[in-house]
Amino acid sequence: MSKEDIRNFAMNLGADAVGFASIEDYRSKKSPDPKMILPTVKSLVVIAYRELDGSVESANSRTCMSGRMAIMELSQKNVYLLGRYVEDKYHVKTAPVLLSYPLDMGPGVMGLIGDLSLRHAAVAAGLGVFGRNNLVLHPRFGSRILFTALLTELDLPSDPPVTEELCNDCGLCVENCPAKALDVEGQTDQMKCLRNSQPWGIGGTIGFVLKFTKAPPEKQKEMLMDPQFLKLYQASFIGFQYDCFNCLAGCPAGSRL
Repeated sequence: MSKEDIRNFAMNLGADAVGFASIEDYRSKKSPDPKMILPTVKSLVVIAYRELDGSVESANSRTCMSGRMAIMELSQKNVYLLGRYVEDKYHVKTAPVLLSYPLDMGPGVMGLIGDLSLRHAAVAAGLGVFGRNNLVLHPRFGSRILFTALLTELDLPSDPPVTEELCNDCGLCVENCPAKALDVEGQTDQMKCLRNSQPWGIGGTIGFVLKFTKAPPEKQKEMLMDPQFLKLYQASFIGFQYDCFNCLAGCPAGSRL
C-alpha cells in the first residue's frame, strides 16, 4: 500500500509521525490554494517532528532556537528525499513545503501567510487538533511539534481525524504570553506576537535602520557595536530567531511517554 510505504520511508528518515490528507479535506481561510504550488495535487503527506523537551523548557532562548533549527535542517533534507522517493517509485510529481522560510514577502503578506498552512494540513492529516494557543496539539507530543508537507499527485485518502479533546482549556498559554497575543480566543495577534518573539526580525531591522540613519556619526559608531545590531547581524545569515517559546513550554497537552 502506497500510504504505508511512504509512511515507513519517512519514519526511517527520522520523522516522529506521518499523516495523509486528501486535498479535498484541507481547508485554510487565509493560505493560498495548494494548486498554486502544484496544479495537479491530490494529496498531502504531512511529516511531523517533535521538539526536545529540554530545549523548549530551557531558560536560554538560544538553546530553544537551536533545537528548532536542528529540526528545520533535518526536515528540509527529509522532505526532499521523500519527494524524490515518491517521484521515482510512483512516477508522479511532488512539491515540498518547508516548515519555515522562504516566505512570500510581497505587499499585503509580508511573510505572515505561508504558501500552505501546515497547521491545517496536520489537522486534516489526522495528526492533531487545534489548542487554545492556536497551535496543533498532537496526542503524544502536545504542541511541541513541527511540520513539513509534501504535495503529491498520488490520490491518497485522509487518515482518520483526531477526535480526542487534547486541550483542557487550562489557560496557561494565555497567561504565559508576555505579548498578550492570545487574549482573543481563536485568534493570534500576529503583530503582538512577532514584536515580542522575533525582536531581531524584519520589524527590529526596520526600526534599527530608521534610528541609525537619523543618528550622528559618533552615535552610529556606538550603534554598530550595540548588542541589538549584532543580534540583527547574526539573524541576517542564520534566519529569523524566536526569543519566546512560552506558549509551547507552558502547555501540558500530550503524554510524551
